[in-house]
Amino acid sequence: MTDIIISPSILAADPANLERDVRKVEEAGADYLHIDIMDGHFVPNLSYSSSVIRALRDKSKLVFDVHLMLTDPDDFIDDFADAGADIITVHQEAAKDLTKTLKHIKSLGKKVGVSIKPETSVDVIVDVLEMVDQVLLMTVEPGFGGQSYIHTVDKKIAQLKSIIDRKNLNVDIEVDGGVTAENVEIPIKAGANVIVSGSAIFNSEDYKKTIDSMREHGRTGVTLRESDNI
Repeated sequence: MTDIIISPSILAADPANLERDVRKVEEAGADYLHIDIMDGHFVPNLSYSSSVIRALRDKSKLVFDVHLMLTDPDDFIDDFADAGADIITVHQEAAKDLTKTLKHIKSLGKKVGVSIKPETSVDVIVDVLEMVDQVLLMTVEPGFGGQSYIHTVDKKIAQLKSIIDRKNLNVDIEVDGGVTAENVEIPIKAGANVIVSGSAIFNSEDYKKTIDSMREHGRTGVTLRESDNI
């Protein structure tokens, strides 16, 4: 049975009380803190810079799970690593030389992540799976919080899980977008073990109850195969 990792996305936190909200999800039992970095080009929105990570780094012991949604991620990797990121995830669709980019992140002593959009095939990242610690499958179109979960990604999760198991790799599968306590069982059963959730956590009245509920769904130990009807 794989432990379920909960990574609240601060895109849904109160920007005027960011430190407070980060402390609250940490106290509520979160494992990671998901930090979306958006440039207004790769995705049609803007969000935090490395300065926010620097400001929060000594305020929290959570793993900083930094997702770069940038047109030129290579130009910023050193800065985010220096600011305090623990995991740096880049998009396959944005990297000019994905292998080189992933090696660069690893050389800085950080965990390495690669992400793909809902319409991108898992096949494009198979050759780099040995290089990464985590694959982030977007379950909404990246750029904005509060969207609905795209269920067509479920088969991609199961497909990726099957490939990882067949290759006997130790790679986490992370999902991000539209995940709530009510539907989290779907990506978990398909094979995901890192759950990003923004609005469902930060808009809830009880962060701990919501996080505990999400994690509880991962304790069934049931994982669907790629061939199962999902």
